Amino acid sequence: MKSFIRPLAYAALFCSAALTSVQTASAGIEVDPNIKMYESTSGVSGNLDSIGSDTLNNLMTYWAESFRKKYPNVKIQVEGKGSSTAPPALIAGTAQLGPMSRTMKNVEEDKFEKKYGFKPTKIGVALDSLAVYVHKDNPIESMSLPQVDAIFSKTRKGGMADISTWGQLGLHGAWQQSPLSIYGRNSASGTYGYFKEKALFKGDFKDTVKEQPGSASVVMGVTEDKAAIGYSGIGYRTSGVKPLALAKKDGEQAYVPDYDNVLSGKYPLSRTLFIYVVKEPNKPLPTLTKEFLKFVLSKEGQEIVVKDGYLPLPAKVVEKQLANLE
Repeated sequence: MKSFIRPLAYAALFCSAALTSVQTASAGIEVDPNIKMYESTSGVSGNLDSIGSDTLNNLMTYWAESFRKKYPNVKIQVEGKGSSTAPPALIAGTAQLGPMSRTMKNVEEDKFEKKYGFKPTKIGVALDSLAVYVHKDNPIESMSLPQVDAIFSKTRKGGMADISTWGQLGLHGAWQQSPLSIYGRNSASGTYGYFKEKALFKGDFKDTVKEQPGSASVVMGVTEDKAAIGYSGIGYRTSGVKPLALAKKDGEQAYVPDYDNVLSGKYPLSRTLFIYVVKEPNKPLPTLTKEFLKFVLSKEGQEIVVKDGYLPLPAKVVEKQLANLE
C-alpha cells in the first residue's frame, strides 16, 4: 500500500526545499542518550489520519514516512492547515492525531469533553523556539519583546510607541528610512495565537501584517523582501533569513533561539509542540495510534526532530509523555 500525503503537506515540503533550506538551528544537537530505541511489534496495520498544525506539517510527514518503513501495511494521511483545525477533526472523528503548536483553548476542550465525556490527551513531541526572522542582510541582531509588540501590534500592550521604520530600531544609512514590511500567519494557526499571546501581550495585530497560509510562506516572504520581518518556528529557518536574539524586557539581555536557551527558559518564545489524541481514561490507545506516538517519542523519532530543525525532548520529559499513552 502506498503512503498518502495530502497536497498541502506535500506542497509545504516542496516549498521548504525550494528555499534551499539550511537547518543550522539544530547543528550540534544530540538526542538524549537515555531515550530508548523504538522496538517494532506485530499486528500493526490500518489507516491513520493527522489534521492540524502547519508548524508540525513536515515533522508529521517525516515521522509518517519512517513509521511506514517499519509497517508497510499502514497508510497515513497528513493535513496541516493550522492548529485550530485539529480539535474539530478529533471531535468529528476524521483524525486520530491532532498536531498543535499551542495548547487547546478552554472552549475547544469544552466542545471535546461535551462529545466524548472526557478531556483530550496531549502528548508533547518536540520543542520549538518561535523565531522572529529578518532578511539575512539586515544588520540588526536583537530586539526586546516590547519592540516586537510595537512592530506587529496596533494595541501595543508592551508599552512602547509604534515602530514603523528600521531607523527607529537604530539602523542607519539606507535602512534608516526604510519602512518595516511585516509578515505573519493567519488566525487558523497556533503560531499566530501563541505569538499574539506571548509577543503581543494578548494585543491585536496591525492590519498591515501580510498574513501567510503557512510557515514556509512567511520565511519565503522574509527571504525575498529585504525590509521584512516575520515569525515562524525554528524548523523553517533557511539560509535566506536570520533569527533575532530576544529579550523579555527592554534593556535586559537578549538570548538567541538555541537549544540551551530553550531548555533553560531564557529564550522568551520557547514552546512545546503537541499531538492531541482521543484517549478514554484508564483505557489504552488503539494500537496503531499508540505505536506511532511511541515511535515519535523514541530515539529515532527524536532524531527526526533534530534533522527537521526542531529541538528534541529530554529523556525525563519523554518518560512522562510515554506514561500518558497507557
